[in-house]
Amino acid sequence: MEKMHYTVHINATPHIVWDVLWDEDSYPLWTAPFSEGSRAETDWKKGSRVLFLNKNDEGMVAEIVDNVPEKFMSIRHLGMILKGKETVDDPQAKDWVGAQENYELKEENGGTRLNVSVDIVAEYKDFFEKAWPQALGVVKSLSEE
Repeated sequence: MEKMHYTVHINATPHIVWDVLWDEDSYPLWTAPFSEGSRAETDWKKGSRVLFLNKNDEGMVAEIVDNVPEKFMSIRHLGMILKGKETVDDPQAKDWVGAQENYELKEENGGTRLNVSVDIVAEYKDFFEKAWPQALGVVKSLSEE
């Protein structure tokens, strides 16, 4: 796994950016570059499970490692949901077990600097190098509306 880093400056408060990232209405909009129709089923509380699902109800199982509202969110992947069943034994799932996503928001120059670091499986690097900048562009647009 390789850790990738992305940063975007957004002309909005951390409160607004945080809401765009984790609100159930805006989450599918900014995550569409990864998977059209995706959604997250969780309460986003520290220690809670998260189901990141596509329109076919397949995807990732994760947990919220840390949640400091309007400042930091850390997510660790635990496995996958394939054909309606949770698995950690599938070879594809094993590649992602333990992968982390960290979102850090900092007030900066009247706006917010959003830093994202994510663990990426090598075979998906090209895909994510295109999708992450697109996704963060949507976060920026929605936050600045």
